[in-house]
Amino acid sequence: MASRIEERQLQTGDGVAIAARFFTPAQPTAAVLIAPAMGVPQRFYAPLAQWLAGQGMAVATFDYRGMGASRPPRLSGFPATIMDWARFDAAAMLEALERHAPGLPLHWVGHSLGGQIPPLVPGHERLERIVTVACGSGYWRENAPALKRRVWLFWFGAVPLLTPLLGYFPGKRLNMVGDLPRGVVEQWRRWCLHPEYAVGAEPGVRERFAAVRTPVVSLSFSDDDFMSARNTESLHGFYTNAPRILLRIRPREAGLTRIGHFGFFRAEHEQALWQRYLLPALQGAEPALAATAEGSTTGS
Repeated sequence: MASRIEERQLQTGDGVAIAARFFTPAQPTAAVLIAPAMGVPQRFYAPLAQWLAGQGMAVATFDYRGMGASRPPRLSGFPATIMDWARFDAAAMLEALERHAPGLPLHWVGHSLGGQIPPLVPGHERLERIVTVACGSGYWRENAPALKRRVWLFWFGAVPLLTPLLGYFPGKRLNMVGDLPRGVVEQWRRWCLHPEYAVGAEPGVRERFAAVRTPVVSLSFSDDDFMSARNTESLHGFYTNAPRILLRIRPREAGLTRIGHFGFFRAEHEQALWQRYLLPALQGAEPALAATAEGSTTGS
């Protein structure tokens, strides 16, 4: 199914311009917003967006302020926080997608950080369902073992030393996450040092998670070097009033040797992962989906 791709600059509620793309089939039957991971540009999600459009869905991607095509000429001193990304940038995208595809069921696909923030986004109650991918708490003591060995240096060395000095975090030069606005990385550090992540570090966030009633499907992977099973279970446990299915997928179950933290979005995994796991999640086939993976749990 052919789709039209349109690039736009959107104004957020606080007057900041962010870059967005819309992938639109001729006769869409649903709408999907793809929310990116920390430091990952929207172009990374283009193969998935084009595939979903081929399945008849209107899809939008975007770059948070200070990231990707939404990065200003000078990042040092640029004001941005993760809360800004949620309450302004993601909220503006939800509104724009609703205008772009009026009357259609609205879905959220969030990668890592993009799956952590739906409760913080004004208008999230209009979502039909939320699918999180490689997503969980960032609490550093519960990180996957391979990451925990490196993350101490990140949080207690690189971030607190370099960020005040430069006015932003120079992650690209260090091959750590990517360049991040100062307010973003400092807030993220505060979250990751708290056992309950954002829920414990920010007032009112626990109540926002508890207020979500939208069905949530979590797709996580046993070989994810960033997110441990405990990270995933911890974050999704705060959805105390939402129907939940947590799938912990082993690569061999999908006929693959490796998925990791980023592999889900590779175009060659269209059949193994997108068709098998994501499409049923977006179509509301949760019971059938839960039977496809060995490590599945459900909650209400």
